[in-house]
Amino acid sequence: MIKLSQKQREKVAEQFIEALPFCASLNIKLESMDVSRAVMSMPYDSRIVGDPETGVVHGGAVSALMDTCCGLAVSLHPDSAKPTATIDLRIEYMRPAKVGERIFTEAHVYNATRTVAFVRAVAHDGDEKKPVASATGAFTFSRLKEGVL
Repeated sequence: MIKLSQKQREKVAEQFIEALPFCASLNIKLESMDVSRAVMSMPYDSRIVGDPETGVVHGGAVSALMDTCCGLAVSLHPDSAKPTATIDLRIEYMRPAKVGERIFTEAHVYNATRTVAFVRAVAHDGDEKKPVASATGAFTFSRLKEGVL
């Protein structure tokens, strides 16, 4: 296992976000990060509303936030050697996010094999005890070779 410094993790996160223009279009922001863990958020925006009558954010926007956060968590794994891609992502929507509220997602890698990283994530709108959605996913994973950074 190779330990990245905070500065190296910040560089990984910056490159990850810059490589995905979709993040900019949804105004996805990095809130915090650590080894194999990321927290990202997305502001409420009327352009991503899925139900005009209620103003509720479209589930696809929530899904995109969760997928992006999971991918970043994989990229922050200390043995990650290459960019990642989603193999499978299962999202369980528990309730609509509150209209007008920022949505947060925290994701962490809970297992990584030679070729696949497994990730869990939770999205909420400010109250971590009342999730908007949860996700589990599998992402491509390539391990660093010993002694190579």
